[in-house]
Amino acid sequence: MASEEIISGMKTKMDKTIDLVKKDFGTIRTGRANPSLVEDIRVDYYGTLTPINQLGNISVPEPRILVISPYDKGIMKDIEKAIQTSGLGLQPSNDGVVIRIIIPELTGERRKELAKVVKSKSEEKKVAIRNIRRDAMEDLKKHTEGMSKDEIQTVQDQIQKITDSYVEKISALTAEKEKEITTI
Repeated sequence: MASEEIISGMKTKMDKTIDLVKKDFGTIRTGRANPSLVEDIRVDYYGTLTPINQLGNISVPEPRILVISPYDKGIMKDIEKAIQTSGLGLQPSNDGVVIRIIIPELTGERRKELAKVVKSKSEEKKVAIRNIRRDAMEDLKKHTEGMSKDEIQTVQDQIQKITDSYVEKISALTAEKEKEITTI
């Protein structure tokens, strides 16, 4: 049935949006070391821009320290430079074996800025969820042939309930991230 395919496709897209929210929130620095802060920074590795997580092991030996152990020690300077120019405000130190990054503590003002960024990213993703709902409703309108008004209304209600649940998931993730930012 077309309505089941529409709902299934909508859920798949919404799940991807939730994954993007989690990924976006993972890159927001909270004063705690988290490999997701640097794993997607790209380094020029023999002419190819390669994410750091493919060039070495990233570990968190202490709550505010990241350690990157490159597989190829010859790329250490390039990794260090990529982190410095990433715009994250991180200062790596290279001891010839590993690269250490000490995550600075957040000031009160910086926490407020990060909370605004979290709200902004959250709102973007909620809009994306609503756009997915709109597309699903439009798809439903194209496939209403042979359906009664009650069946159409039931599917529309189902689409709305699913949308509401995904918006609530984003709100919960947002509240969790804001708490993490403000209580460190």
